[in-house]
Amino acid sequence: MKLPAEYARRAELNFEVHARPPDALAAPLRISYLALLLDSAEREAARAHVRSLALRYGATPPGEGANHWAADLGTFRVKWEQHTEFHRVTFMRDGAGERPFTDPAIAVVPEDWVAALPGRLIVASDLELLQDADESLAIETFGAYQLVGSMVQGGRGMAFTDFRIGSHGFSRFLVHAGSMSAVQAGRNVQRLLEIDTYRMMALLALPVARALGPALTRWEGQLAEIAARLVEAKPVDEPDLLARLTGLAAEIEKEEAATRYRFSAAAAYYALVQRRIAELREERIEGLQTFREFVERRLAPAMDTCQSTAARQEALSRRVARVTQLLSTRVDLTREEQNRALLQSMDRRARLQLRLQRTVEGLSVAAISYYIVGLVSYAAKALAPGLAIDPDRLTALAIPIVLVLVGVGLARARRHLKLHDED
Repeated sequence: MKLPAEYARRAELNFEVHARPPDALAAPLRISYLALLLDSAEREAARAHVRSLALRYGATPPGEGANHWAADLGTFRVKWEQHTEFHRVTFMRDGAGERPFTDPAIAVVPEDWVAALPGRLIVASDLELLQDADESLAIETFGAYQLVGSMVQGGRGMAFTDFRIGSHGFSRFLVHAGSMSAVQAGRNVQRLLEIDTYRMMALLALPVARALGPALTRWEGQLAEIAARLVEAKPVDEPDLLARLTGLAAEIEKEEAATRYRFSAAAAYYALVQRRIAELREERIEGLQTFREFVERRLAPAMDTCQSTAARQEALSRRVARVTQLLSTRVDLTREEQNRALLQSMDRRARLQLRLQRTVEGLSVAAISYYIVGLVSYAAKALAPGLAIDPDRLTALAIPIVLVLVGVGLARARRHLKLHDED
């Protein structure tokens, strides 16, 4: 049957749910696991480094842009996965040493290659999957103090650890395969290693939260001071307060932008830890802490600190925005009052100018009339001998006529200019 045109990335998206499947693991088995933080510049270097290991052993290397790769290199098996912030490498060897953790899987991996792995080590774990591990062996291996363990998968197996970094630089997990199938054992091993990894990744936010605390306290004090001054501030103080508040808002926003991702990532990693613990389907071993109890007692308070710091930072940002809006409103009101006073002053000046103009116009009528009447007087005196007229009387009669004509002329000119301005 011919199907409609396919979305270009349909196969890629469908494959995503099948990517990085857990290995089927049969006891006895030794596993060494490393997780290293990466920045964006190191991602390609990590892929190239894994490619060099494959070429050293004659295996098929990971392809261009690959984010996961697995191979059997003879003396050990290796699995590499790259994530957003870190990459992890898992080494596996069949069999068990004379005692747990005395001959780890990483012992046969080229030391120079391990030392040159790109990134900064955040997790290093040794895990032994045994068929007959039990509580007594776990106590002998880890000691009774701080031992964490439980039955997993509804009692089919057991898992133990102390979540401590030993003198050799590795934390350790001891897993009893029991009646778990190889697939179930592989899933539970993956969950245990992911619990340890995501626990550490979540805790990356804790130093950030602790460092941010004093700054938040300082900013809250500055905001309280500005808000207190705002109550009794005079208009002359408002520009200085607004400048301080704007600077404070910029500083808070800068820090929030720098820490927002870290706090969000911590919440996501913590949710993954809780999900992986739920998938273990734990049952209590009398006298031991379960994985859930240990995480809730140790990790949950740290995550609460990060969450409360993020919420405090966000609340402070909102408070600064409210105070800024309030101060801006006050500045706008002050500016409007100043503009109104300016308009009133301009109106008074306009009225004074109008009065002055009318006064000037009156003086202008008198001055123009004076000059015209003077001309009439000169003309009358010049014509008086021939016309037998009295120049003084003619000048006197011309005065009212000239005043009326000049006044009417100026009025018409003013109306013409007014109509011209309106057009």
